[in-house]
Amino acid sequence: MKRNRKVKILATLGPASSDEQMIQKLHEAGADLFRINMSHASHEVMRTLVQRIRAVEARCGRPIGILGDLQGPKLRVGKFAEGKVDLKVGQTFTLDNKDEPGDSTRVFLPHPEILEAVKPGHRLLIDDGKLHLRAEKTDGKSIVTTVVAGTKISDRKGVSLPDTLLAVGVLTDKDRSDLDAVLATGEFDWVALSFVQRPEDLAEVRKIARGRVGLMSKIEKPQALDRIDEIIELSDALMVARGDLGVEMPLESVPGLQKQLTRACRRAGKPVVVATQMLESMISAPVPTRAEVSDVATAVFEGADAIMLSAESASGEYPVEAVSTMASIASNVERDPHYSSIIYAQRTPPEATGADAISLAAHQIAETLRLSAIVCYTSSGTTGLRAARERPQVPIIALSPIVQTARRLSVVWGLHCVVTEDATDLDDMVNRACRIVAHEGFGKPGERVIISAGVPLGTPGATNMLRIAYIGSDGMSGI
Repeated sequence: MKRNRKVKILATLGPASSDEQMIQKLHEAGADLFRINMSHASHEVMRTLVQRIRAVEARCGRPIGILGDLQGPKLRVGKFAEGKVDLKVGQTFTLDNKDEPGDSTRVFLPHPEILEAVKPGHRLLIDDGKLHLRAEKTDGKSIVTTVVAGTKISDRKGVSLPDTLLAVGVLTDKDRSDLDAVLATGEFDWVALSFVQRPEDLAEVRKIARGRVGLMSKIEKPQALDRIDEIIELSDALMVARGDLGVEMPLESVPGLQKQLTRACRRAGKPVVVATQMLESMISAPVPTRAEVSDVATAVFEGADAIMLSAESASGEYPVEAVSTMASIASNVERDPHYSSIIYAQRTPPEATGADAISLAAHQIAETLRLSAIVCYTSSGTTGLRAARERPQVPIIALSPIVQTARRLSVVWGLHCVVTEDATDLDDMVNRACRIVAHEGFGKPGERVIISAGVPLGTPGATNMLRIAYIGSDGMSGI
């Protein structure tokens, strides 16, 4: 299944898209990998979805990635005696450790870590920012606040803390249980970590995962931005989770942050996913708004590796239309005459390694000679990531003998992944590459490709060779 675009589409599965037939329709419409949100999926539902995705993968003959998104710490107030209360701007309102129904003066906050960490002057945003409180006095057991904006609060509303660094990790007991269940399937390619604040948050997850899945850090806390370079270095990928980020930071700052994070990941050679409310209106409408189309286009112009659908594909009324619309927007952007120059302007010099120099050379040769494709043999996926970091205009075909590598690379910009056996010698390497390029529809007899590989063959991380070859009339090498 040949995609006519470089950016990948990550679609969330849910009630509207849980049966096998619908998953196949979403894949055919353009979804390259699927997200299972562990905030809503039980372990049984998760295992069923995984089985259905793999059944679709077997029928379609293309590696499909699966992302498990852990819920992370959900901070919420307690309940009120009457379910909700009305407040007044300027009044005092207290959050405390008394497990009793709340009223118009106080409410239970079942999170001692918040009571201990909040300092006077810190903001507390309730219900996605609809209620804005400012801490005035704290003693470790209660937080006395002033109501700055908003007039209502009700049972179990979420609490956001844009100014407070919490001394807790990203994994809750539920997350540990979910992570164990995800890893036990052996079928997940990525795990997304919610509410990452510091690089240390990744340590426990990486210790448990032991390389069995890629770790994707969701950037949705302002505190993460203070140490973003360290977080990127320790992560395998990033997700710009604009929903919570837009609650805890001024909305007008989010577009700039999205650009900064996208470019930082490009420099580091790490995949980046832009997520949340990209085609929000398509939850209940068959077409998006003009603003949403521009939003998706901006992410594509910036060179994001993947763009994500959440409720649009999980619980919306038009999941297939949402995926096909996103694919159409991306394809049109990538054909725009300004697209290549914008992408090229963002490139950074390669690192001083042989493998990075090889990837740069493959890009330059392919575009100078107008070759049909760049073919890279990759066992660990590193060579594929380096090739994608260059953002060449020609297609990149990533050949791997390891299906898990091909699935994990399904989130990476521009990579068309094919699972194939390792080449036995140089002639087999070239013939196999030419045959696959022709079979997958990326080249025709008489056209040329460039192949990068490592010698000795089959040695991970040893990319040290380039070869230009003609596609012969039988799909094999003409040289």
